[in-house]
Amino acid sequence: MRRKTRTEPAAEASDVRSPNRRLARRGNPVPEAAVTAMFDEIAPVYDRLNTIMTFGFDGRWRHAAVEATRVPVGGSVIDVAAGTGKLALELADHVGPFGRVLAVDLSSGMIRRAAATHRDVVQLEFRVGNALSLPAGDGEFDAATIAFGLRNLADFEDGFRELRRVVRPRGRVVCLELTMPRPRWWGRIFQTSFRRLAPLTGKVFGGRSAYHYLPASLEGFPNPEQLAATMRRVGLVDVSYRRLGLGSVALHAGVVPDAAPSTD
Repeated sequence: MRRKTRTEPAAEASDVRSPNRRLARRGNPVPEAAVTAMFDEIAPVYDRLNTIMTFGFDGRWRHAAVEATRVPVGGSVIDVAAGTGKLALELADHVGPFGRVLAVDLSSGMIRRAAATHRDVVQLEFRVGNALSLPAGDGEFDAATIAFGLRNLADFEDGFRELRRVVRPRGRVVCLELTMPRPRWWGRIFQTSFRRLAPLTGKVFGGRSAYHYLPASLEGFPNPEQLAATMRRVGLVDVSYRRLGLGSVALHAGVVPDAAPSTD
């Protein structure tokens, strides 16, 4: 599988159109408690299933997300919707023992597993917390990341707003997320394959209901241009994105301005 890494300029909010000409949804309609329970259920097999479903390319995508933060050695990052901590661990390796990484997830099952697995990494802390009300102060971190977790939030714009809040001026907000590939015929093939592969994999390893939810969560999800416009609406600047994984993954990055405007 060859990565598609061409950087694409993000469209302005007024020029955003869904590929299927339908409005994208603003958030996840599945109740927060139900989503959390699903991820608690699949925590023991989550990493293995992700590696299988991405054919092992998820590691490359996480590495690209770490690079996109542009955080120096000794810096600080908050990783939101951290799951079992794979991206958080790569961030911790990047900032080194004198840096700091706070990994936050609403699933206590995911956090327990992550904390037990990575308990020897001194610069890495795991905490149960809500992405829409992060346990962090304003401008506390050099960067914020969210990988394959934005689709699960009740409000995507509020999620980006909270990520921006906890990052210092000139720090970066990075989002790695699934997206519908282009052109349309390839998107249909991807969508059909994802719908079949995810539940089948979940049936084999456990967590079948959760892996029915995952492909469904891509239905109506904003396309990369729409996500970029959302990032701008919360006050981020220099927003850009690039597609990875044959166009099935989008890596967005935006910068917190020196004088962040109020978006209340």
